[in-house]
Amino acid sequence: MKIQVLFFGITTDLVKTSQVEILVDEKISIGNFKITLKEKYPELKNINSYAIAVNETYAEEGLLLKDGDVVAIIPPVSGG
Repeated sequence: MKIQVLFFGITTDLVKTSQVEILVDEKISIGNFKITLKEKYPELKNINSYAIAVNETYAEEGLLLKDGDVVAIIPPVSGG
């Protein structure tokens, strides 16, 4: 199934793009999707943590993705 992935902040710099389409297995959880994402983009291993949103809602590790979902990779933000 196809998943659209949007990268924000430093993740855009690390993977050198702001969005991609990834083919994944049916019934993949967010937790397994993170593993797949790090295999495809090893540069993401340099980030200790990041949030995942699916279709504009923050997602838990056990959520199962569906074909056509939009997954946002949101790194920690700091500022002043």
